[in-house]
Amino acid sequence: MGNRPAELADLLDSVAKQQGDPIEVALVGNGSPLPPLPGRRLRTAELPENLGIPGGRNVGVELFGPGGRDVDAVLFLDDDGLLPGDDSGELVRRAFRDNPRLGIISFRIADPVTGRTQRRHVPRLRASDPLRNSPVTTFLGGACAVRTEVIRQVGALPAEFFYAHEETDLAWRALDAGWQIEYRSDIVLHHPATSPARHAVYHRMVARNRVWLARRNLPWALVPVYLGVWLSLTLVRRPSGPALRAWFGGFREGWTTPCGPRRAMRWRTVWRLTRLGRPPII
Repeated sequence: MGNRPAELADLLDSVAKQQGDPIEVALVGNGSPLPPLPGRRLRTAELPENLGIPGGRNVGVELFGPGGRDVDAVLFLDDDGLLPGDDSGELVRRAFRDNPRLGIISFRIADPVTGRTQRRHVPRLRASDPLRNSPVTTFLGGACAVRTEVIRQVGALPAEFFYAHEETDLAWRALDAGWQIEYRSDIVLHHPATSPARHAVYHRMVARNRVWLARRNLPWALVPVYLGVWLSLTLVRRPSGPALRAWFGGFREGWTTPCGPRRAMRWRTVWRLTRLGRPPII
């Protein structure tokens, strides 16, 4: 976003120090000019407007050729994150090499000061132990690695989402195509602990995109169940009046605006998600 040049430089330094073959870097100025980065070999793009998180990441993938075909995998890293270890790249390479059906790896996000991993950063329902590796049904968009074959097969991140739930949309499509997703606690990204509600559009986008996610991916029989559960959870959490009004405005928008192509997952994928501990109604 162009407002964290020092953090960006630290992130790029942490990528450059990784063991093994050098990691090529694509850097996207998402509606902002790129800061001066002398002495670095980068593939870059400066976008005239902010395309949102998934739109900006899709542009980054295309900097490695159509569908990222010039590389085997892409790492999406937030510009205020940092890889504290120098073996993250090799761990990713080894994981993809050892399991040809592994499509996406979700890293563990830890606060650089406390070492704490927020519960929302563990992409499963049983999130009390962030040090436990496991197969999962979604991933963390700013701390992950995606095999580019997945993107070419099932499509890119949904740019129209702009912010929120775009990872789950891609994850569900990947799982429906037979790929696996793993949460790896030993591959760590340092990132300051934050609240997602810090974004002004949070409540509206979360609600709108939740509806879009269901409309695009779920069998019609599950759509009202899934959205009914999330409506109930939202009310139980007792958000403030303005937040609740924004949420209901986004919920309504999700039903009244185009959500992109619909490709409902197969019922055997619903069963697979259930066996993985996250039936697509929760």
